[in-house]
Amino acid sequence: MTTKTMKTKNKEIQQEMEMMAAKLLSVNSVLLFPHVNMDGDCLGSSVALCKGLRLLGKKAYVLIEDEIPTNLSFLDNSYCTFNQNIIENPDICMTVDCAEIERFAKRKEKFLEGETLMCIDHHSTSKSFADYNLIDPAAAATGELVYKLLLKMRAPLDAEIGEALYAAISTDTGNFQYSNTTKETHQIIANLYDLGINHSKVSVKIYQNIRREKLMMTSISLSTMKLLLNGRVAIAFLRQKALTDTGATMDEAEGIVETLRSISGVEVAIFLKETEKGMIKVSMRAKKDFDVAKFSAKFGGGGHVKAAGFTMNEPIEKCADIISEEIILDMTLEQK
Repeated sequence: MTTKTMKTKNKEIQQEMEMMAAKLLSVNSVLLFPHVNMDGDCLGSSVALCKGLRLLGKKAYVLIEDEIPTNLSFLDNSYCTFNQNIIENPDICMTVDCAEIERFAKRKEKFLEGETLMCIDHHSTSKSFADYNLIDPAAAATGELVYKLLLKMRAPLDAEIGEALYAAISTDTGNFQYSNTTKETHQIIANLYDLGINHSKVSVKIYQNIRREKLMMTSISLSTMKLLLNGRVAIAFLRQKALTDTGATMDEAEGIVETLRSISGVEVAIFLKETEKGMIKVSMRAKKDFDVAKFSAKFGGGGHVKAAGFTMNEPIEKCADIISEEIILDMTLEQK
């Protein structure tokens, strides 16, 4: 992308943010829609935006359809609800960290009830489907965009909002280790400190709060690992039986794909999870230059260049075989 193109894109994003902020300020009720299997960026961004809107006098809630992961439950302080009738005829329905309606299928009809539809997201594969679409793939996390949007609305930020944003940005940058971390990321985090956040408390809740059941499940998952292309690719999977045997929950499988990527010599990590309904959720992470978003798009998925995923509907070992064959072909061709 040329410098001129980048400037044009940035100008468009700023204009969209200004229009979105003005519209949010003009209404009374806002219902926020995070994607299923919420991660730290998704929930942290939703909670921060929800409280910011409430401090501006709006009626706001985060509508969810699945349980909040244990290590992120501290973020919710009566912001999240399963009650789809919590706001009748909402003025605005807004997706957070999600630009696909199918990623919240059980809430789809409620989302479409919004008089105005909005989307705030940072995934490069996101598509504009709402009336207002604030999508910036250059942002390290949706939390960065929510922070800027709250500033644009002149919302009175506090430590609780700051800690939710810290959780959002920290988790989506791999605790500031991933290549998506930028100078601006650190500048935003520095500003959050001025709100009085307790970053140590947040970090302990997220990263140092592991149940032994998770460790047992992780051990079983890693025992399925195979190394491909002389160790350049690591692939492993998690069956539902492993959850039953250990007492672990599916959300506790978060982070295993990063563990695979951390292995010396591994360039691409692939982790498959079997859902209760038999669907296979695939997460991919890249360490170097391989574009996992492009690869995931082959299977109807998407994400970022170095973090993406997709869903399959075959037995998990067959899925692993299909993906293995395809990744070997792609990475071999890429070398030539």
